[in-house]
Amino acid sequence: MKPNMGTLDRVIRAIVGIALIAAFPLGLLQGTIGMIALVVGVVLLITAALRWCPPYSLLGINTGAKDG
Repeated sequence: MKPNMGTLDRVIRAIVGIALIAAFPLGLLQGTIGMIALVVGVVLLITAALRWCPPYSLLGINTGAKDG
């Protein structure tokens, strides 16, 4: 798993992931939509932490090329 995400991409994913995860216990999103948001939020945080996105690999995208 070669890193394929840049810093900006990781920061955006982490912020959106945290927001989606927080929306469920705060009651902003409920039911099925809330559970989906929770799962998507966790996936975003994991991909940000690993610096690797599977769809990026399949499509040959690398937003981290300028990061080093």
